[in-house]
Amino acid sequence: MLTQTLKTQAINTQIGGIAPAHPVSDQFGAVTGHVGLVATEFSYRKDEEIYGEDEPAEYVYQVVSGAVRSYKLLSDGRRQIGAFHLPGDVFGLESGATHRLAAEAIIDTNVRLVKRASLEKAAGTDVQVARKLWAMTASELRHAEDHMLLLGRKTAMERVATFLLEMDRRLAVAGMMALPMCRRDIGDYLGLTLETVSRALSQLHTQGILGFSGARQIVLRNRQRLHNLDA
Repeated sequence: MLTQTLKTQAINTQIGGIAPAHPVSDQFGAVTGHVGLVATEFSYRKDEEIYGEDEPAEYVYQVVSGAVRSYKLLSDGRRQIGAFHLPGDVFGLESGATHRLAAEAIIDTNVRLVKRASLEKAAGTDVQVARKLWAMTASELRHAEDHMLLLGRKTAMERVATFLLEMDRRLAVAGMMALPMCRRDIGDYLGLTLETVSRALSQLHTQGILGFSGARQIVLRNRQRLHNLDA
């Protein structure tokens, strides 16, 4: 749900907060800036809902700072996290009229949003906008396919290794990654229990593959061995 308006501004390419490991290709800013659309910025507190499952998909979002999880609650109360959205990431793109998953702020988070109808109208008249929206949609589909493979075919250790390599690529700065999500979040993303995630991380630490610097700060000491586990 939309809660507190901070400011309305033209989209720019500044990405703040948690820093990605590599420069972000701001396709969202490129799309909105190209056609002169205006985005609104909102602030969400830790664990605050951004939108709910089956709510109307009226906006498209981009993380400015912080982190977001998109998830589905199963009939038995379990939670399956579909994706973690980090600074620069676009989320909320839907093929239908409603959101298939809910979205929450993992930590205090700022997001930009623009009306979906405005983007669709621009895409209908501007081929560059249509191509960029398709590229963002295709990226989400690739992630969904990779996640399906991870859940369906990989062992617990392989899943944890895959997750660490993904976060290393997206978050690591100066050799260290500061994870915004807790181990329960990681378990719900990987389809594992909290205990299994903790045990796998402890094993990787004992083997010298990773080190800890605080509760959520991890240093990968042997990426090649982690890649071998993932393979």
